[in-house]
Amino acid sequence: MPLPRLTLLLTAFSIFAIGIVMIFSTTSAEVLDQELAKSTHQAFIKQMLYAFAGLTLGSFLVFIGYRRLLALSGPLLWLFSLLLLLVLIPGIGREVNGSKRWLSIAGLSFQPSEFVKYVVPAFFIYRYLLFCEGKFYFKDFLKLIALVSIPMFLIMIEPNNGTTAVIAMTLFALFLIARIPAKYWAWPLVAFAALAGTFAVNLPYVKARLNVYLDPTRDLMGKGHQPYQAKIAAGSGQLFGKGPGNGLQKLSYLPEAQNDYIAAIYAEEFGFLGIALLIALYLGMASSAFYIACGCDDLGGFYLASAAIFLITFQAFMNLGVVSGLLPSTGLNLPLFSQGGTSLMANILGIAIIYSVASAPKQEEKPIYG
Repeated sequence: MPLPRLTLLLTAFSIFAIGIVMIFSTTSAEVLDQELAKSTHQAFIKQMLYAFAGLTLGSFLVFIGYRRLLALSGPLLWLFSLLLLLVLIPGIGREVNGSKRWLSIAGLSFQPSEFVKYVVPAFFIYRYLLFCEGKFYFKDFLKLIALVSIPMFLIMIEPNNGTTAVIAMTLFALFLIARIPAKYWAWPLVAFAALAGTFAVNLPYVKARLNVYLDPTRDLMGKGHQPYQAKIAAGSGQLFGKGPGNGLQKLSYLPEAQNDYIAAIYAEEFGFLGIALLIALYLGMASSAFYIACGCDDLGGFYLASAAIFLITFQAFMNLGVVSGLLPSTGLNLPLFSQGGTSLMANILGIAIIYSVASAPKQEEKPIYG
């Protein structure tokens, strides 16, 4: 197996392996500490089931190839837009902490927006490639943006501003990679950012997050509790950490730590060196993925692999920024590491997309999209 593909798989597996150990350590400690009436292995087993489901979908994607995924991106966009609409309907969508982001299927929670992160860039790439043989006018760009804005708007009103921002940043990266003229997207992007920013800052929970970011001590018993305890956890790990399983913050001090703040518990137990290793794994995965993207002789593969690895690494950057206190809370978990079934499946699909690009047979003729 060529080195970039091997590096991609090994780094992704290593991140997942460390994460699954931390999920078990954190959730089992919570169960024992609070004497909860459930198994200490429940979260571990559930995460492994989602990983198996993600590997199954990822294997199927590699089998059909990324070109087929691009061709199916249109129907997938409308399918997931419908699912996002169902999420907002009372009695169908499940509300948690004031946000309607989940559908329940056979007792398992399903978050459509996690897959939309990959569907929207794939659809944009597919439709853009149709114009590569001819002129790409501003009106064509506006039509394309209008189509991808439909699921983004539905995600925004869940509300889920973090995911909306991630998709928007991925599209922005694609604008740069595809060399779309700045006159097409610069001012519309500024207008969209201003509109989205105005909408976001007027939401009560966003205001609360910004206030906590500026001064966590203002609401230590509420919104500021997790960010404050996360800093204590990460700082107390120092250079070498307290050792595996010896963290204290997971004992009711940092609630739901296995989700967005699991890196804080990891830093407490493995210290600065452990966090440095985790960052190195993400960097290794990103380097191998971009090497694969740049080695692809097909623009569709180049754009898609670049978008997939940007999605994963940008979310990692955002999550670690929140845990360290450098960024306000975004609600984004740590890809392949945090507990979260749908997000794990989606990110495994992201790795599968990159692997599909690397393993796709080269075509003598230029691929035709359409």
